[in-house]
Amino acid sequence: MKILIKNVILNGKTVDIYVNGGKIEDIGTELKKEADKLINGAGKVALPSFINGHTHAAMTLFRGYADDMPLKKWLEEKIWVLERKLTEEDVYWGAKLACLEMIKNGITVFNDMYWHWEATARATYEMGLRGFISAVFIDMFDKKKAEQQVELNLKLFDLSKKYSPNVTFTLGPHAIYSVSKESLIWANEFSRKNGILIHMHVSETEEEVKFAMEKYGMRPVEFLDSLEMISEKFIGCHGCWLDENECEILGKKGGRIVHMPVSNMKLTVGRVVPHSLFSKYGVTYCLGTDGCASNNHLDMIETMKFASLLAKFSTGDPTILPAKEVFQLATKKAAHIFNLGEWDLNVGSYADIILVDMERPEFVPNFDLFSDMVYATNGSCVDTVICMGNVIMENRVVPGEEEILRNVKKVAKSLIERE
Repeated sequence: MKILIKNVILNGKTVDIYVNGGKIEDIGTELKKEADKLINGAGKVALPSFINGHTHAAMTLFRGYADDMPLKKWLEEKIWVLERKLTEEDVYWGAKLACLEMIKNGITVFNDMYWHWEATARATYEMGLRGFISAVFIDMFDKKKAEQQVELNLKLFDLSKKYSPNVTFTLGPHAIYSVSKESLIWANEFSRKNGILIHMHVSETEEEVKFAMEKYGMRPVEFLDSLEMISEKFIGCHGCWLDENECEILGKKGGRIVHMPVSNMKLTVGRVVPHSLFSKYGVTYCLGTDGCASNNHLDMIETMKFASLLAKFSTGDPTILPAKEVFQLATKKAAHIFNLGEWDLNVGSYADIILVDMERPEFVPNFDLFSDMVYATNGSCVDTVICMGNVIMENRVVPGEEEILRNVKKVAKSLIERE
């Protein structure tokens, strides 16, 4: 698709942006180009789209169902009970709602781990987003279950080509307390052989650290490093209980972390990610929303604000994670983790663009764009979304959104009532 965006603000100047073949082909003033789509950018600023580093998309079905509960009770008595009832059709509609919500909030890329892999892949493809999608790999230290999980992931790896270029297959070993050492070794070998990212929960809770120490005599990242899993292909989610040695390993070996401030506070995991250690050892990290059962919202702007404020509050340092830096965690730095290039709006860059409505009261007087984006507004400021050179939202309208909302209401009610 050829797209011409007229009179939009980019880097403080009013310009035209021409998109062709999924990339930005030209930026200038008064461009006269043949276009399939003409967008009036007046009163709007063009920014790179957001990247959601970790979520469970179809958990939109559980939004508001189990709040204000202890983590263990929340999982065992509410979430796992419903998840055992999930069908592929349930996950498809839950993932479609998540895609709709992410589009509305300016997210064009997300990293997902959930059941019924193909349902999420199909929803992602149909909604026009990019998804790094993994199945939940859990064997609970059972050899037969491990063999079944390996067989499933081999099948899904082949199937993923059907959903290219929107979907990238990733491996999703759930956590060290739910996946055997043998399965982790297999995942690492398969990752190395095929250049696949490994996406897993790590050091989310104190209980996980205690488990690792009791079973393996090492902390979680130390154990994973003993299996040679910590590399640039490793994406560990949460990381609240990482210690100094683990951060040094991550920095040295190139392992990545996704920080979920909203989920971590809501489920009270007991600690905040060690920002000072990340800085000291050069640990690469980005931001994620987590799923809607533990966040309730898929808004990266809200997540940026929480990340910055939580870092300031927990360290007593008001200068930590300033607005522009935290904005980059949700865009440029996340793109680096997922091998998506520079993620800037330059000629030759991917056309993953959001247009933000600057004629809203929270952008006045607009002393600093990044300050306003992080501290003043929310995802509803996003007017237009372009993903891989395709317009997937304009004037805050996403094609087919009424059908998605209607069907998800039915699916969620049926799931709760189902025996």
